[in-house]
Amino acid sequence: MNILGISCWYHDAAACLLRDGVIVAAAQEERFTRIKHDASFPRRAIAYCLEAGGIQGSDLDVVAYYDKPFLKFERLLESYLSYAPQGLPSFLKAMPLWLKQKLWIPDLLRKELSFAGALVFPEHHESHAASAFFPSPFEQAAIITTDGVGEWATATYGAGEGARIALSAEIQFPHSLGLLYSAITYFCGFRVNSGEYKLMGLAPYGAPTYVQAFRDEIIDLKADGSFRLNMAYFAYPAGLRMTGRRLSRLFGGPPRKPESTLTRREMDLARSVQIVIEDAVLRIARHVKGVTQAPNLCMAGGVALNCVANGKLLRSGLFEKLWIQPAAGDAGGALGAALMAWHMHQGHPRTPSHPDAMQGGYLGPHFSDEAIGALLAEKGMAQEPLDERALCGRVAALLAAGKVVGWFQGRMEFGPRALGARSILADPRGRDMQRLLNQKIKFRESFRPFAPSVLAEAASGSFDVGAESPYMLLVGAVKGAHSHGDSLDRLAHISSPLAAVTHIDGSARVHTVTASANPPFWRLLKAFDALTGCPVLVNTSFNVRGEPIVCTPQDALACFERTHMDALALGSYLLLKSPESDPSLTAGAIAAAYGLD
Repeated sequence: MNILGISCWYHDAAACLLRDGVIVAAAQEERFTRIKHDASFPRRAIAYCLEAGGIQGSDLDVVAYYDKPFLKFERLLESYLSYAPQGLPSFLKAMPLWLKQKLWIPDLLRKELSFAGALVFPEHHESHAASAFFPSPFEQAAIITTDGVGEWATATYGAGEGARIALSAEIQFPHSLGLLYSAITYFCGFRVNSGEYKLMGLAPYGAPTYVQAFRDEIIDLKADGSFRLNMAYFAYPAGLRMTGRRLSRLFGGPPRKPESTLTRREMDLARSVQIVIEDAVLRIARHVKGVTQAPNLCMAGGVALNCVANGKLLRSGLFEKLWIQPAAGDAGGALGAALMAWHMHQGHPRTPSHPDAMQGGYLGPHFSDEAIGALLAEKGMAQEPLDERALCGRVAALLAAGKVVGWFQGRMEFGPRALGARSILADPRGRDMQRLLNQKIKFRESFRPFAPSVLAEAASGSFDVGAESPYMLLVGAVKGAHSHGDSLDRLAHISSPLAAVTHIDGSARVHTVTASANPPFWRLLKAFDALTGCPVLVNTSFNVRGEPIVCTPQDALACFERTHMDALALGSYLLLKSPESDPSLTAGAIAAAYGLD
């Protein structure tokens, strides 16, 4: 049975194909259109999934869409009416798209796919819950979903057992942890639905100056994790703006203009709202543990991408194990919808997979060495392919010499994190590497941290995380790290054995790598460890600011050519910017790097 899951029209459109309950392919539309967070109907992602499955739309048995459009339309109408006439401009902007497309999704799906079979429309948070529980390794678990908003729900909890999930309670719009975080993201001058990572990265620079103001004025947070927002401070229910003038008065002035200089206020706001979110997440989790008595917890929804809160939740010990859907945002809704159709609507049983059913997150397109070689020959860049040991040895030597290397191998990752398939890599030990990567490779803000990838078997020697972190969704302490100073320059004064991946609070967003999940990347880490005694690499997504992660060899070449990367490992081919980029290796170093099992 072939089931296609789809999410679109809000942000991070995606498609997923299941065959007999197994994930065949999944990808975000942005990777194909090169429009970051592309929300449009995912024609290219669908085409990829169907091609990966060797089928056409007419061969599908079920198509599942990740929410209920009419219920969402009801919420929008009620919100506009409640805030009329304030919401009129937003209403006039939104209605043409709804009347022309969004209310006609069944017709559109049948037309686009030449499909006459069953259509399934789970609720938005059911899709999130399904994406969290069904791929997890647990037979039984509690489930928490938190995001901006689905139809009406903004947070839910429930439980899963076997092939069934049941959501027990929800918090409804406009009260939303996700929208609170997005509103402060907007107020601090970052873009909603993409700048939340920046706010999380900025938080350790600030002080909790405004925590009490949040608790007194903005959010009424109860002991059980339920909450209400004071909507006098927000404008998002009416449409076109996130915050109101009252929030500006509370925080001493209007929102920061995008790209203007960051001030102490923005740093303190980032820190304060992060603390409030962490407190809310922990209270919700504590309540859910008490209600369900489940030993394990699964999470999804955009708030589940807050890896600082995730790390604190794990270390709280409330649950024995924590599993978070790597594509926790709306993209993962496509997967959840397909899984809902397979298990809940079609009634198929489930056998949990270990470590999980996500195949390491490597669910996107793969490009053969033959295709890569033909592209290089076409561009006059023909080279001899290397075997895997030679490639890993040479790349490890480049990295040990301080070079920055693009790493394009195997199937593209599904979700927002680069996990060693579409990555930019560097040596984590140098103090200057973080600044170099931000300024000359990624072209982004200097305060943003980089994540480490580490051999899973060696992770405890460098990081205090408390569990494996295969999807880069947990933050833990870097062992031996200390920070100094009191400004955005504090990263330049970090004292750490892994300075390039150590944030100013001594933490890192850790990615643990196993030989079974990603053999080439694991062997590269082993080769680097053999050369340097360090089992860690800087791993940042293969893209520049404002663009999605690269998908194709052409994307990788274009990014390589317009940045200051020194080398590109493109499949089995190694490209160098200049001959001087290739360091000489001693015979002993070559033997150590190449002689891996």
